[in-house]
Amino acid sequence: MPGPVLYRLSRRRFLYAVTAATAPIAFLRSAFGREDETGSVDLEPTPAVGDDDLELTPEETTGPYFRPNSPAKSNFREPGVTGEPVNLSGQVLDRNGKPIAGVLLDFWHADASGQYDFNGFRCRGHQFSDTGGRYSLQTIMPELYGDRTRHYHVRLQSAHGPILSTQLYFPGEARNSTDFLFRHDLLLKIRATTEGRVATFNFVLGTS
Repeated sequence: MPGPVLYRLSRRRFLYAVTAATAPIAFLRSAFGREDETGSVDLEPTPAVGDDDLELTPEETTGPYFRPNSPAKSNFREPGVTGEPVNLSGQVLDRNGKPIAGVLLDFWHADASGQYDFNGFRCRGHQFSDTGGRYSLQTIMPELYGDRTRHYHVRLQSAHGPILSTQLYFPGEARNSTDFLFRHDLLLKIRATTEGRVATFNFVLGTS
């Protein structure tokens, strides 16, 4: 089983990632953002910051199903992938609430049968946050497996920063009370729509 892999981002690659990420995410906001009754779309606003710093996103185990070298991909709903649609979006922020551009986000999760793909990269892929710190992922609800509750895996890394490996959870799941890895502060905000679920989560990273 491969060990942890550090993503070494040169300055040139970092600047390229910021530029390249901006255009597609601006386009995809209509698919991944928040829909109101009029059909307009907005992402979650950047949280207001008072005297206290934002809490860092907690670290969790990477688990045994991580695969390095995933493809650049923000849409996991490829041919052959079935399941309830989920549009996940949010921002990557520093502790002062400032968006962080060019952060690598590597997502992976079980498919609708509770399986992880080790022959290819189904339900696996990475992307970079845009100049507003935004990310968007078009995916599906992961199925339960073993004793685990429903969850997504993600590894994040800012330019020259440490890797944060964590997991995101769904509210209202019966197994949340028995999964020893579950954390309330890693719960997604979920809203049901006629086209699936809209999920939001803002990551907070240390920058030093």
